[in-house]
Amino acid sequence: MGRTVIVTGAASGMGAATARLFAAEGDHVIVVDRDGPGAERIAAELGGTAVVGDVTDSAFCDSAVADAVAAHGKLDVLVNAAGTIVRADADGTSDADFLRVMNVNVTGTFYLCRAAIRAMKETGGGAIVNFGSMWGDAGGKGHVAYCASKGAIHNMTRALALDHARDGIRVNGVCPGEVDTPMLRGAGRAAPVSDEYLNDMADRVVPMGRLAQPEEIGRVVVFLASSAASYMTGSLVPVDAGVTAG
Repeated sequence: MGRTVIVTGAASGMGAATARLFAAEGDHVIVVDRDGPGAERIAAELGGTAVVGDVTDSAFCDSAVADAVAAHGKLDVLVNAAGTIVRADADGTSDADFLRVMNVNVTGTFYLCRAAIRAMKETGGGAIVNFGSMWGDAGGKGHVAYCASKGAIHNMTRALALDHARDGIRVNGVCPGEVDTPMLRGAGRAAPVSDEYLNDMADRVVPMGRLAQPEEIGRVVVFLASSAASYMTGSLVPVDAGVTAG
């Protein structure tokens, strides 16, 4: 029987790709997203369950985990892929913009980790994978709120790993580079960017000269959640084609 896996932000992009890969392993995937039609579509494709709501609501996070445990007996894996971005420097970032990025990226990740850890401690452990970013350790010009949020996720991941190593709960992070997702193409931009723009950007800034596909990140997430990574906790794994190697 497969594992029970919650993936947030799973209606599109890296979250959806990750959800598909877990489903291919025979796992039951719970697709969490505020995009109801998108979540329902991915869940139907995978034979999983759609749970629609906002990760910045702690009660919603608690109920999503509780419902998963009630339906399947336990929660084996949590993947926090939900995220948002504001493309601006400090002067161009409003109070509301900054708080929205921090609430979705950091607070939502914390709420779900807390709920999952409580459940996993009752059933013998599990694995959590948080989505950080190459910009969680290296700054990114014009993205101050996003960089701050991903830095917070990196250190929260380390702290949770230390707190719960003896509970049988492994907590790791994946740190993507430039990935061809709806967020990269359009979120926070005045207008969606073209393939030509993205290919030129990748050629200039990515050592491998191309963007990642979402499933290339998802495969690392599935590994981190698997028994093959049984001696890994508190690790932040760059998947950035060498951008942060220099």
